[in-house]
Amino acid sequence: MTSMPKTIAVIGAGGQMGKWFSSYFEKNGFEVTGFDPDNPILKSIKKAESLIGAILNVDYVLLSTPTKKTPEIIRLIAKEMKRNSFLIDITSQKSKTSTALGKVPAKVTPICIHPMFGPGAKVLKNQNIISVPIKDGKMELNVAKNLFPDANFVTIDSNEHDKKIALILGLTHLINIAFANILAKDDKILLTEKMAGTTFKAQKIIAESILTESPELIETIISNPEIRRVAEEFWKDVGRLLTSAQEGKGDQIVSYINSNKEKLSENVDLEKSYKKLTKMVNTIEK
Repeated sequence: MTSMPKTIAVIGAGGQMGKWFSSYFEKNGFEVTGFDPDNPILKSIKKAESLIGAILNVDYVLLSTPTKKTPEIIRLIAKEMKRNSFLIDITSQKSKTSTALGKVPAKVTPICIHPMFGPGAKVLKNQNIISVPIKDGKMELNVAKNLFPDANFVTIDSNEHDKKIALILGLTHLINIAFANILAKDDKILLTEKMAGTTFKAQKIIAESILTESPELIETIISNPEIRRVAEEFWKDVGRLLTSAQEGKGDQIVSYINSNKEKLSENVDLEKSYKKLTKMVNTIEK
């Protein structure tokens, strides 16, 4: 990144991901300006007193802002940004933000990405970033790759992105939030933990870790309009399994499980998956 411009403004710099990106760019030689009206930013970066003041003279602007507010922020700042600058969106839903990015003035290049990692990531190696083309997809991808050279990139359009994210993030968050609620209601949780095996321990860790995320971010993730389709399919399967169990139709449950094993085994070694799960739990418990 030595040949690239060195100034960037991080909007929403006080949030968890805002701090992560502020630190990342600072470590990579950028002069970082942060703006966040609600949360304290890193002391090591320059603090802007206003949104417009933050973005006026920088080469890059990265929006680490709530998804629902991001399209309006894009409309507000794009016209004020300097010529040949780059506006980077990292929201988890792309339908509305990609539309807003598509309307930015020609002097600004939109970069629409979705980092598939959280603020706990220590390095970018083996981390996935989704790139959503807006105007010149090839050029936009090259800019993103130059900014994050160690990441793995997947390119997909905004509609397909939101459909896939409904499964990858939406359904998983929905399931784990509900699971966390069951845990919270268990008045003998210490006994439960003493009795627990590998599967429960892994599920509990995942549910607890999701609760460290911003409630507003979780709300945005599960509010993805595409999640209803995925969730309804999930609830139907749960209903079928429970009905079969209650009616003593064990053969239907066995058939359901074997069908899933057969389909998943076409792409995954299930025995390896179990070994990975066991290794993960053992590592955490050391």
